[in-house]
Amino acid sequence: MTIRLYDTSARQIRDFVPLVPGCVSIYLCGATVQSAPHIGHIRSGLNFDIMRRWFAYRGYDVTFVRNVTDIDDKIITKSAEQGRPWWAIGYENERAFSTGYHALGCLPPTYEPRATGHIPEMIEMMRGLIERGHAYEADGNVYFDVRSFPDYLGLSHQDIDDLRQPSGENETGKRDPRDFAMWKAERPGEPSWETPWGPGRPGWHLECSAMAHKYLGSAFDIHGGGLDLVFPHHENEIAQARAFGDDFASFWVHNAWVTMSGEKMAKSLGNSVLVSEMVAKWRPVVLRYYLGTPHYRSMIEYSEEALREAESAFARIEGFVQRVTEKAGRTVAPAAEVPQDFAEAMDDDLGVPQALAIIHTTVRQGNSALAADDKEEAVARLAEVRAMLGVLGLDPLDPHWAGGADRGEDLHGVVDSLVGLVLQQRESARARKDWATADAIRDRLNQSGLAVEDGPDGPRWSLAPR
Repeated sequence: MTIRLYDTSARQIRDFVPLVPGCVSIYLCGATVQSAPHIGHIRSGLNFDIMRRWFAYRGYDVTFVRNVTDIDDKIITKSAEQGRPWWAIGYENERAFSTGYHALGCLPPTYEPRATGHIPEMIEMMRGLIERGHAYEADGNVYFDVRSFPDYLGLSHQDIDDLRQPSGENETGKRDPRDFAMWKAERPGEPSWETPWGPGRPGWHLECSAMAHKYLGSAFDIHGGGLDLVFPHHENEIAQARAFGDDFASFWVHNAWVTMSGEKMAKSLGNSVLVSEMVAKWRPVVLRYYLGTPHYRSMIEYSEEALREAESAFARIEGFVQRVTEKAGRTVAPAAEVPQDFAEAMDDDLGVPQALAIIHTTVRQGNSALAADDKEEAVARLAEVRAMLGVLGLDPLDPHWAGGADRGEDLHGVVDSLVGLVLQQRESARARKDWATADAIRDRLNQSGLAVEDGPDGPRWSLAPR
């Protein structure tokens, strides 16, 4: 068994070999909490949640760090616009991100550090870089000297002489406009922390280098994030960390975007769809299916039609799970191992689309077994399906979904009782051959968003796809 991943730095798929046998360390660039999350933000968390689950399935002990950027230019701008403290905006939106991750079934990270909680680690790193000649202080700012690091731009494969990075506002004293700020001098009305070079606040890039070093050490396995972070954020992280003396990440894994009309989803472009809005319109498990099942390196073009297709596809899986569970008269436990072809697909750069096709094939086999009244075969297929869905975080019988996090357990029980009474009336109409009344009851249920399916064991209902 060898897991293979696409490494952005190498521009190819490589065999994954952990630095510590049996262990995997992952650092994911998480939320910048200037605003509530849209579905493009949450996609990254979902993709790396699936990665984490697959490593755990393969027997690895996973340490997963996902940071929170709770101070930066955008948060300060929002604070000025809204007349609210920067920390109040940060806390509010951090909770919104946590709510979104949880709603879509993401496992909590091992550690979730905030930038503002790690100023001492940043000061230590800046001091070391200045001593090594890779950074310098100017007017209370601390800049990284990109010319001092020969491997700069090795991730994005750009030429430094072609790079144009104009100096930012109030970034005075730069030796080269392409040098980037690790620490920004105090400005009126902005938060600040004391350092040997005067009061100020962190630059965007320094926090991740410092926090990865604290929680994962000088070398770790995988650094992840969205494609838009390759430059400048991840390039600058690499420069800081390696110039400091760390080996840093062995693999660089980047997820693609959610787009709308061909453009990256972003609040600044006015084309974002908030997670809070989506979970009010769609079941969270359907949203997870929609965002988590395309390949992580493929763009997702947002559309209502695509969401409806995802809803219908998941309904076919969920319906099979429910039918076999009812037929067996008990909950069928997941198989101890997933099918070999599913495992091969996941080992090959997390090939979720191929793995999903295997799930749907297994569901069709299970439905054929049900039609043939082969309960034993149907139960065996369900055990495999549940094992595969568990890896993707999509098992309908998982407590997160079945326990009320998705639809509301209490509400489902009430609806089940009420619909049961209506279906009894329909069965009475069918028994007296009053087909018009029976059909009218079925149609009214369909109009209410419920699908009725007649089977040898009687009618059953489910939520109808939109």
